[in-house]
Amino acid sequence: MVNFSLEGKVALVTGGAYGIGFAMAEALAQAGAKIAFNCRSQKHLDDALADYKAKGIDAKGYICDVTDEEAVKVLVAQIEKELGVIDILVNNAGIIKRIPMCDMTVDEFRQVVDIDLTAPFIMAKAVIPGMIKKGHGKIINVCSMMSELGRETVSAYAAAKGGLKMLTRNIASEYGEYNIQCNGIGPGYIATPQTAPLRERQADGSRHPFDSFIVSKTPAARWGTPEDLMGPTVFLASDASDFVNGHILYVDGGILAYIGKQPK
Repeated sequence: MVNFSLEGKVALVTGGAYGIGFAMAEALAQAGAKIAFNCRSQKHLDDALADYKAKGIDAKGYICDVTDEEAVKVLVAQIEKELGVIDILVNNAGIIKRIPMCDMTVDEFRQVVDIDLTAPFIMAKAVIPGMIKKGHGKIINVCSMMSELGRETVSAYAAAKGGLKMLTRNIASEYGEYNIQCNGIGPGYIATPQTAPLRERQADGSRHPFDSFIVSKTPAARWGTPEDLMGPTVFLASDASDFVNGHILYVDGGILAYIGKQPK
């Protein structure tokens, strides 16, 4: 029988206060996992705890900067003390800076890489020893279509996500023998509050140009939703994916498979 249950498992979702991370944490909770998440401010923490409670989820929230290795060590130790050894790590925390490459400062580039690539390295490094001792573990890195495609103004983000794809494969290669599976989820364009301005109707009632562009490039002919990521997250976190390792599961409505329509 296929086992998608996460009963008794401890899951840490970085940046799980809202948006995609919150939906992934909700899915893990629905499958039976105990949820821990981090964010960087007290307000986000308080708001997220209220949102989890409204969903009937008894999540544990922590303030932690995932780029700070010592702070991450403290975080992991605290979670182990309060919930148990981490079985599932979802590296979701990330940022994007949409700046033309030649206008972007080196510090801005480094900040994106630090949060989107170095932090998942720090997080994985912190939880893998416990997973080895426990005899199993699941690491899910939130990659992106930008780990496969380029696009103007996202040089740092694409570089970081491309690196994260290869970090995912390397963790799988290095720690697969310890029954640790490390895979990625590559979301397509997801309808969240952050992307809402790109989907607003224009004054004449027409679609926003970017909205039209994305829908035309997506065989599903729509934006994704955070809920579209819930099933793939549970699959990669559960025993059902025990022989899936080093894989990037793109949840993109088919964009990466599609060359686009011929112009009329």
